[in-house]
Amino acid sequence: VSAPPASSMEVMVTHNINALNGTTVRLACNFISCYRVDKSKFSMNWTYQECFNCTEELFLLYKHKDINLWHPRFGGRVVFTGNPDKNDVSVTISEVQLSDEGVYHCYVKNPPDRQLGHGVINFNVITEVPPERDSTVAVIIGASVGGLLALLILAMVVVKCLRRRKKQELELEEEGKNEGGEGGAEESSK
Repeated sequence: VSAPPASSMEVMVTHNINALNGTTVRLACNFISCYRVDKSKFSMNWTYQECFNCTEELFLLYKHKDINLWHPRFGGRVVFTGNPDKNDVSVTISEVQLSDEGVYHCYVKNPPDRQLGHGVINFNVITEVPPERDSTVAVIIGASVGGLLALLILAMVVVKCLRRRKKQELELEEEGKNEGGEGGAEESSK
């Protein structure tokens, strides 16, 4: 008797999510399984931790087509927005609050997969949108440095051209002296 081949479950989440206080955010959790979802066997749950070392608190359970949401922390602001038939077990939190910040875990079990899928999201709540970076200063500095480099290269080219011209003039003068001296000697021997 041979054992059935082992399969693996893969869960995909965004590991770090920042949300603005008071907004709505979707905590996406998708999974890949070798098997189609059989809702009579499929189960999924979400847990919340206030910190990495804190106890996980169950707040959503999906089992046998039933969705159970509970946790006083969220007060009805969490909604299951996934679709297990499409390998999506995401949740949405509306009116995000500072107290929602923490670590969220998405667990998926899809028999006959033996492995329990697990995704971890570090969720941060921010109170204001970070200002956009003003790149004007960077552009000015970049243009200035580029301009200085261009002037330096131009100066080096001009100096090299002047040196080459001076060298050619010296060579021509020397050739003229050599030709003049030889020609004079030939004339005197005649």
